[in-house]
Formats: sequence, C-alpha cells, structure tokens
Amino acid sequence: MNEQNSSRHRLQKPNMNRRNFLRALAVGAPLAAAGAVGVGVASADTASFKIMVTEQVSNKVMVFDKNKSFSDANRYKSWSPGTGGWSNLSDCRIRDTAQFGAIGLAAASGGKVGIWNITDEKDQELNDVLWSASPGGNPHALERIPNVGAFVAASSDGFLTVYGPTAVSKPSTLAKVQTVSLPGAHGVVWDPNNKLLWASGDKIVQAYSVSGTYRNVRLKATSKKVVLSGLGHDLQADFSNSGLLQVSDSYGVYSINKSTLAKTTLHTTTRIKAYVKMKSGEYFYVRGDNAGSRDWGSPTVVFSQSADRTRSGAEFYKARYYTTAYN
Repeated sequence: MNEQNSSRHRLQKPNMNRRNFLRALAVGAPLAAAGAVGVGVASADTASFKIMVTEQVSNKVMVFDKNKSFSDANRYKSWSPGTGGWSNLSDCRIRDTAQFGAIGLAAASGGKVGIWNITDEKDQELNDVLWSASPGGNPHALERIPNVGAFVAASSDGFLTVYGPTAVSKPSTLAKVQTVSLPGAHGVVWDPNNKLLWASGDKIVQAYSVSGTYRNVRLKATSKKVVLSGLGHDLQADFSNSGLLQVSDSYGVYSINKSTLAKTTLHTTTRIKAYVKMKSGEYFYVRGDNAGSRDWGSPTVVFSQSADRTRSGAEFYKARYYTTAYN
C-alpha cells in the first residue's frame, strides 16, 4: 500500500480555486540552460514539450505532448512493467548513458526499482528492463549518479539504498552496497553543479556527498539540510534556475537555494505529489484529489500556462519533464 494513503495527509482545501491560487503565487527566477538530453528525447524546452507520467491504474509510464489530449492515440511512448513488485508506479525519470543512450528509471510501491532501455519501440514492456532490485520499504524514487554508474533508491519506510556496479556500462553488475537511514524518504535528485545527492524525507531535505567508485561508492550526510513543515514528497531540479531545487511537502511547494539553503514558499496548496518548473517559467503538477481508486493520485495534470490534461479513469502520481537533464 502506498504511503500516500496515510490518514495524516487528508485533503485541506485552499481558499480559492486551486489552479488560480497556484498561478497567483508563482515565483519567477533567472533563466538557465536545461542541459543535454539523450537519444530520441526532444532537446528544446518549448511550448510543446513532452511530459512523462506514472499512471497507476494501468500501471504504465506514459509520455505525451502536453499540448495534446492524454489519449491512447496521442501517446508518444509507454512502458508497462506488469504488476506484482511493479504495481503502483511511484516515480519515473530518464537519464543519459554512454552505453545505452536514454534510459528510464522507475520506482514502484509494490517493491521494485529499476531501469529500462528506451528504444525505438512505441510501447515497451518488462523485457526492456536492464536491471531491477527490491530495496524494500515502499520505494518512492530512483536516481542515477553519473560517472560512477551508481543508483540510489528512496523508500518511505525510512531509508536510502545505494547500488554500485563492477562496471559502469553494465547495469547487470549493480548490487546493494549501502543503506542510509532517512525517515520518510520520498525523493532523490542528483545535483551536478555541487556533486551532491539531495533527498527529501520527513520534515527535511538532506544533501549527501558521494565518495568512491564502483562497489565502493558511499553516501555521507553533509551539513547542508533544510527543515520542512511536513513530510517531503517530490524533489526535483528547477529547470529555470540551476541554483535551485523544488520540493513539495504535506503543506505546500518550496524553492530551495542550494548554496544559501534559503527556503521560499511558492504555493500553500496541500497534497502536491509532483511539481516541475520549466525554463519558460511554466510549471505543472499533480495533486492528490482524495478520491477515486487511489486517493493519493489524480486523473489530471495541471499546467500553469496551458490547458490541464485529464485522462478518464487514470490515477497519475508523478509527472516529469521528458528530458535527461538534471537541471
């Protein structure tokens, strides 16, 4: 069962229309380049960018053009790992590799984390998986540390799991090398500018240094940490400013300055499960609607500068910019 189901995080209705409320509180930031992308992935942050979502009813990662309806006919790509340990997909993102080009990263509350090879196929399945593991404790996110080829999973039961390879180009050689305690662990994101791994947990965002290579890779908590008001949920780069992170908790969405650790409140709407800010200043998000088969999800992805996208019968949990860039 997903942690999102917890009664501690019941819906708190905002005082005005949720979409207008979020738009009214948007905070601008200096623009920065989004970075390089992988094979088959659009490189430009344009008005017609693509997003990828975890849809938990069909249990698929799906990619759509944000300016088209989220229908089967309009899907750009999909990945369907099946059920069992892959049920209730909780995270998705893509990263670039020298060996495979763009790869997909996924975590599932059913117990699995893993990566799949993004090929020319429109619809991909479990046989495209390059590596998977079962870290335990309700996995909520998976991130790749470039150059050393390591991966870090966040499990909401309270820990990060580090996987190190014997060969960077061979995901099949990945094995668990470290477990790090972090109560309520939900999000992880690599910071290429400061060479830090940031993670969100219960009332905290914590930065970790990375040492070693291959099976000797290790995380160590640094003095860089930011206090949150509630349980941290999504943690992502700010594609409009490489010096910032975006984090949501039970009570709102915040911007964190990675250098000064200053935290700025962007929105005070509750139950934001995914939040992404683009180079253009547009942002999109998923808010748990406290309804349907999975009350932590929603059939709608909300956009600040364009039409919202609703897929009938769907339960979206995460929504991501379809790029391999870290910032």
